[in-house]
Amino acid sequence: MQRHGVGVLKIFRKSLKYMTAGIAVTVVMYMMSLICERVAVAADLPSPAAAKQAFVWNQDAYWKSLEKMYADLIADGCGEVVEDVSARLNDLKSLLARISAKKLSPDAPEFDELEKAMFETAPLVSACNTGVSEYLSLASDMRTVVKRQSEKWDMQSDVTRITLYRLLYGSRGAVEEIMTQAPASAFSVLTPGTDEPSAAPEAIVRDVRLHSGDILVSRGGAPTSALIARGSDYPGNFSHIAFVYVDPASKEAKIVEAHIEIGVVVSTVEQYLRDKKLRVMLLRPRADLPQIQKDPLLPHKAAEYAYKRATENHVPYDFAMDYQDHSRLFCSEVASEAYERFGVHLWAGISHISSPGLRMWLSAFGVEHFETQEPSDLEYDPQLRVVAEWRDPAALKQDRIDNAVTEVMLEGAEKGEDLAYPEILYPLAGVVKGYSTVLNWFGKAGPIPEGMSVSAALRSQEYMKRHTALAERLSIEAEQFRKDKGYEAPYWQLVLMARAAKEKQGDN
Repeated sequence: MQRHGVGVLKIFRKSLKYMTAGIAVTVVMYMMSLICERVAVAADLPSPAAAKQAFVWNQDAYWKSLEKMYADLIADGCGEVVEDVSARLNDLKSLLARISAKKLSPDAPEFDELEKAMFETAPLVSACNTGVSEYLSLASDMRTVVKRQSEKWDMQSDVTRITLYRLLYGSRGAVEEIMTQAPASAFSVLTPGTDEPSAAPEAIVRDVRLHSGDILVSRGGAPTSALIARGSDYPGNFSHIAFVYVDPASKEAKIVEAHIEIGVVVSTVEQYLRDKKLRVMLLRPRADLPQIQKDPLLPHKAAEYAYKRATENHVPYDFAMDYQDHSRLFCSEVASEAYERFGVHLWAGISHISSPGLRMWLSAFGVEHFETQEPSDLEYDPQLRVVAEWRDPAALKQDRIDNAVTEVMLEGAEKGEDLAYPEILYPLAGVVKGYSTVLNWFGKAGPIPEGMSVSAALRSQEYMKRHTALAERLSIEAEQFRKDKGYEAPYWQLVLMARAAKEKQGDN
């Protein structure tokens, strides 16, 4: 008994020694965070390029007229609209055939005609629930035609960027308005694109063929995912990039991706899909790219490089979003750095973030580079084909709510609103950061991600709290709109309701 008691005492003393050391390390890390951390102020931020500015549709009256057309059809019935829709869809097919047969510049009038036809046919298709599948198929064909035209365009030109954005992002908006209003049975969750050939190893996942070197672009379900998707001069619908690697021997697909919490990791496809995603798009490099014609296995070699780097070394997450420094990687950089090593430079058009308010908020989260590789912009890269996209009605509704809330919050940022948090939380958060750092030393993720400062973590928490509260208010208002009007609120109405909800929130 005595010997056992001495042993317990020794264990206790040893445990106390390690506990004291751990507390000491945590306190030291906390004190370092107090000494070293400072919040960026406006004077610290690099000035945006003078020529760059955020894209604005500036067509509120037009959106209202389209909604009125839709509401009138819902109230009065469709009458002869079915024949009109059929004629319009045939005209769209003919227009796409004409465009395909030419080599057009990005400012060609045919693209204005195409945009108008897509927007003005959508309310008829949706209100009368006719031609839905044909319209969705035409929208996919339109994207293919426009991206093929853009292969010869100057991707650094503002005219190019605006044309691609208006047509691809705009048609996506029209398609998803239809999907939101239509019965779930009216369309498939999977929208096929171009099944681009590839010599890289392949794997069949849920009836879809993935090739090594493919890129998955997705939209996460967190409030900060909406900020990443919308936080650009050209707001988009995607917040995350993942890289597909297929093992040539086992034919098993792996996903290489960068997570804020743990840096670059490898996961299975099922693990990837378990994370909440509101949409997923599959992209593949064109087989006729000169680099791939010279070496058809180039996409696989790029994926293999990314896979080996992730499995052989710890690569931290790059909060600064510096796509030129590869010592740390953010999600887009996982794919771009790997392809860059083999001579393929993705993101033909680099994203710009010129809004002062948005730059201030992003800098508070640790972002230092405001010309970078945004996930949404990879869709417009002419070097890539869209192979498929997955969407479902419930996810689309949440996506629209999150986007509307984000837009309204960013309007507040432009008016000087900050992401102030209760300062009383800072000391406790500093201790949590110290604890997280100790876990990082042992290869584990802590409550505050590696590379994220204490103030950035608190501001992120504050952002998510505000976003969630406003989204809950907007969801209630949107449901009331549906009951009153008999249809789901179109996106521009959601933005108006979000503004009103935010004002009420501020009054309370």
